Amino acid sequence: MEIELKANSYNWSNKVILIAEDEESNFRFLEMVLSRTKIKIVWAQDGLKALEMAKVFNPDLILMDIKMPVMDGFEATREIKKILPKIPIIAQTAYAMDSDERLSFEAGCSYHLSKPIRAKKLIEVVAQYIEKT
Repeated sequence: MEIELKANSYNWSNKVILIAEDEESNFRFLEMVLSRTKIKIVWAQDGLKALEMAKVFNPDLILMDIKMPVMDGFEATREIKKILPKIPIIAQTAYAMDSDERLSFEAGCSYHLSKPIRAKKLIEVVAQYIEKT
């Protein structure tokens, strides 16, 4: 209940978030939590699509899964940062080792969320970056 109230207190209807996630169930969870903020959500199912969609939609923030087909999240982040250097990209991954977090930051991610992602933490982290854009 607290999570719903917190998410409902945000109105990001003028913002766009690109979610790069190949697993539909993971995407649906992120969509369910973030839709309460009225943010526009765009879904890319692999890293290459994320790169293409970043060019088209110029999102305010990207949630980037790391382990994806076609192009992984590290490579997609590096490529996106070449064209949109200021965009915040939040890695979201099951990889929770310190070295994985370091690799996320080296690729250009602003933050590293470990799965399973908690709704409250997701909203807090997104708020930290989306409200600066």
